[in-house]
Amino acid sequence: MLSVSIDSMFVHKMWDDDELSKMVDGGVPFPMLSDAGGKVGRIYGVFDENAGVENRGRFLIDPDGVIQGFEVLTPPVGRNVMETIRQIQAFQLVRQTKGGEAAPSGWRPGKKTLKPGINLVGKVWKEWKTSMAFD
Repeated sequence: MLSVSIDSMFVHKMWDDDELSKMVDGGVPFPMLSDAGGKVGRIYGVFDENAGVENRGRFLIDPDGVIQGFEVLTPPVGRNVMETIRQIQAFQLVRQTKGGEAAPSGWRPGKKTLKPGINLVGKVWKEWKTSMAFD
């Protein structure tokens, strides 16, 4: 996991020391990289040329370098770290089963998965409703 922003490494250190370490014991457990000038942000389409800042983008990239999921939010709206972790776990499950299992909306490890195939067509709602209800 990596964090990338246009902020300098000094701003990252201050942010981690003064803010994040108060929210997460030990601070951020992954590298925070500086994208001074916004080159990476431009590649991923999150750099706002008019404002000179990057919108908040989250990209889930698999071991083969393929983007499996992404979310882009403007700065006033925060992200849900637990949802990000859930999605990573779901993508790992799908990859591990080589697509033999699918993780429906709200799926978490230990919950029932769906088995893609012709027998599921028109029945996803029933499988989801009986086994994936919010808890």
